[in-house]
This record gives sequence, structure tokens and C-alpha cells, in this order.
Amino acid sequence: MPVSPNKGSAKSKALARKSKPVLSANAPSKPRSYTSLKALAYNPSESNVNAFARKINDATPLEMIQFERHGVSGDFIAELAEGMNIPSRRIYEMLRIPPATAARKKTVSGARLDGRAGLAVIGMGRLIAVAQDMVNDSMAIDAQDFDVVRWLGQWIEQPQPALGGGKPAEFLDTPTGVELVCRVLGAMRSGAYL
Repeated sequence: MPVSPNKGSAKSKALARKSKPVLSANAPSKPRSYTSLKALAYNPSESNVNAFARKINDATPLEMIQFERHGVSGDFIAELAEGMNIPSRRIYEMLRIPPATAARKKTVSGARLDGRAGLAVIGMGRLIAVAQDMVNDSMAIDAQDFDVVRWLGQWIEQPQPALGGGKPAEFLDTPTGVELVCRVLGAMRSGAYL
């Protein structure tokens, strides 16, 4: 049986893909909202860095998708810098947020960090939540008054053998880097050596 020269071509396959429905007949046309963005958003008058980190940690995957798309308030970095006792400029450097973006977000009240910058900020929230969990699981008497954010600000600037001698701060600009640093914290929690 002869084969048509157009049958199976890249162009015809692309057209076929475009014509296929993406959603089944029973699927909703819009994803439903599980938690409002307002409930997830960082609001300095209503929460602090620790509470925001907990929201990130407790969010469902669908809520995180909403959160990642919406971005994070630039106010979070100012609060984070204060809590970590690190200059805001250093936080922006760690997260590889360009100086022009940093200046714009500092001057515009309520400005949002989205895209790669927003993901990096969300990663910092995840890291704080992992450190909070370590302290919450501790049986030490001093754990109750332990300043997790301040300690984390010091720890991320210290070289770690598990990171090849690199500082955790050098890895916080990508989701994979944040995951790696979270693993190092997790290993500290369990006493495992990486």
C-alpha cells in the first residue's frame, strides 16, 4: 500500500495534536480555587516570616501552583532580611535577583516578585519551614525560644562539607539548589552524614 508523502509528516502530526481536546468532557473548564490567594499571600500586617514559611510548607500542590503564579510581595524580603540580620541587598544577591528588579520592588509598595525571583523567595520560605520543623521536633529546653530565622541567616553563610565546602547561600537561587540545602538541613536533623 503506497504511503502518502504528507501522512505522518511533522506538520500533519502538529495539526493533529492541536485538534485533540486537552480536557476530557467531564473535566472542569477552569481549575477550582482551593485556597484564595489572599489567604496564601504574605501580608506584613497580618503575619511574620515564620508564619509565611508555614503557609508555604503547608500548602497543597495546587495551592503552590497558584502561589508560584501569583508571586511574593517584595515586603517579604525586607522582613526576611531584618529577621535574618542580613542586609536586603545580600538577600537579593543570594537569590540572584537583579539590582534593577530589587530597586523597583523596594520602591513600589506591594510590588510582587514573580517568575524565577518569586520561586527563589518561595524557596527561602521552604528552607525556613524545614528549620522550624527541626526546632519543633527538638526536645531541648532552649528550643522553645530559639530564633530559627536568625540562626538560618547565620548558617546559610557558613561553608558546609555536604555542599562541597560551599555556603548554602550559594545554592538558594534555584529550586534544585533549595532542595539540596533542605536535604542538608534534613540530614542535620536526623544526624546523618552526607
